[in-house]
Amino acid sequence: MKRLIILLVAALQLALTALSAQDKGYDVFVPIGKYIAQGDAGSLSAWFADNLEVSIISTTRNCSKTQARQIVKTFFEAYTPRSFDISHKASRSNMKYALGQLSAGGEVFLVTIFVSAKADGTFQIQQLKIDRQTEVY
Repeated sequence: MKRLIILLVAALQLALTALSAQDKGYDVFVPIGKYIAQGDAGSLSAWFADNLEVSIISTTRNCSKTQARQIVKTFFEAYTPRSFDISHKASRSNMKYALGQLSAGGEVFLVTIFVSAKADGTFQIQQLKIDRQTEVY
């Protein structure tokens, strides 16, 4: 019986170590960035929280996941994405954010994405902001 308990504890420790290493290597912004670059509002919306803040070219709305999907879809239809590159990522506690540049419709947009961790370890987009890039002189 002792051997069984020791074996179970060792297996549990090994599983937890593997999960911990996987969490550290996982970058939530890889799939999110891919969907932005592709202009895929449907797949991107799978990452949306049930309610989130969406800001597109200085128009900010708190909206449902369904409303946010439509807003982003409309933006992608008006400004077809050509590329998206994340230039900065950071995290604090259970929040992560990324800043990136979206080339779409012949313009360049600054994109800010805030995600939060849920209790089950998955992430949701809480805020998505897309603004025209302005030149700094």
